[in-house]
Amino acid sequence: MPLIEAVRLALQTLRVQKLKSFFTLAGVCIGVMFLITVVSIIEGMGRYMKDDLVGKIIAINSFELRRQPNINLGDVDQAEWESWRRRPRLYISDLLPVVEALPEGTRWAQESESGVQVVSRYSRPRSTTAIGVDGDWFAIKKLGLRDGREFTAQELRQGENVAIIGPDMVERAFPGMDPIGRELRVGGVPYRVIGITESRGSAFGISFDNFIIAPWRSPIRKLLNPQPQMIDAIVVQADNQQVLTEAKERVRSVMRTRRALRPNQPDNFSMETSESALEFWNKLEGYLVMAGVALPAIGLVVGAIVIMNIMLVAVAERTREIGIRKALGAKRRDILAQFLVESATLSTVGAMIGIGLGIGLAQTIAALTPLPASVAPWSIVLGVLVGGTVGIVSGVYPASRASRLDPIVALRQE
Repeated sequence: MPLIEAVRLALQTLRVQKLKSFFTLAGVCIGVMFLITVVSIIEGMGRYMKDDLVGKIIAINSFELRRQPNINLGDVDQAEWESWRRRPRLYISDLLPVVEALPEGTRWAQESESGVQVVSRYSRPRSTTAIGVDGDWFAIKKLGLRDGREFTAQELRQGENVAIIGPDMVERAFPGMDPIGRELRVGGVPYRVIGITESRGSAFGISFDNFIIAPWRSPIRKLLNPQPQMIDAIVVQADNQQVLTEAKERVRSVMRTRRALRPNQPDNFSMETSESALEFWNKLEGYLVMAGVALPAIGLVVGAIVIMNIMLVAVAERTREIGIRKALGAKRRDILAQFLVESATLSTVGAMIGIGLGIGLAQTIAALTPLPASVAPWSIVLGVLVGGTVGIVSGVYPASRASRLDPIVALRQE
């Protein structure tokens, strides 16, 4: 039987036997739907991480000198965690030697941050993130202002009580009013608001706009670390990767010398780049894929079992038809091909319906939740291939059974 004819018969069966076809399609449809949904969400999260979020965590073409990795997931045992915690802290005294060692074509900043309570005369106390900064912090982070101005060199150097706030803080601390020039208290210390940053949006329900930034040398530093001379990170940005590599080597050499590390001793500090954030995502993506594929796999297995049983019923109902075809000269491979194509066609139709539902579900989730979604063309192809494969695999036994029927016995079937 020609392939086109086999497909036509399969589609005719789909129209005539609607209830049976529904159960045949349902398992594959649901499995592929969840497969497309999971892949779309993971793909969307991956694109967001690579195109947008990484730059918010660690600036492009930069590295951060820290006490321990700021981004990590899995593959870290308790002993390693404890070794990180025993590392010496970074101090403001480390800053000048590091800055003096930097090559041309670089800029630097230093930062510390911690959760604090802030209050204005116009609102109750609010929780936010306080960030103490110095150097070219705004330029490195590519964080512009929608209103007001940045800190002056004098304000940074003298640690004046001025602050720049994120858009969320405007609504929470100064509802319905212009905060520029108004007072905001952090740890009981008044700060004058001089600027509002542009919005950086959110990721997975976490806002990047709820913060207050102040000069590190202002009293805010007492709230950020156990000792006021401690800092969290020194950030270095270069014009290109070549300069960045040189800067990393120079900073590493300075820190090893300052900490009197012998050649055979490992670094007791961390130097993170944007690749660290991508590595974090790649690890997380692996866990998400393993967890996310489990549900579609269960649906596809159930669908395969349903298809096999429905096709066995179809073989039993069409025994006489098979006998007539064999009596008229149909060979075993013709019968085998007919039922395999029928099974694969039904399964593929279910997969195509599942693809449409999966795309719709992914877009709905993206619209109603913080999870991004991006439908990758390869996932659609994968859905069709999975559907066809499930149909072929689950149809092998019924098709083989049909092809082995004795035509004489089959013709006696009423």
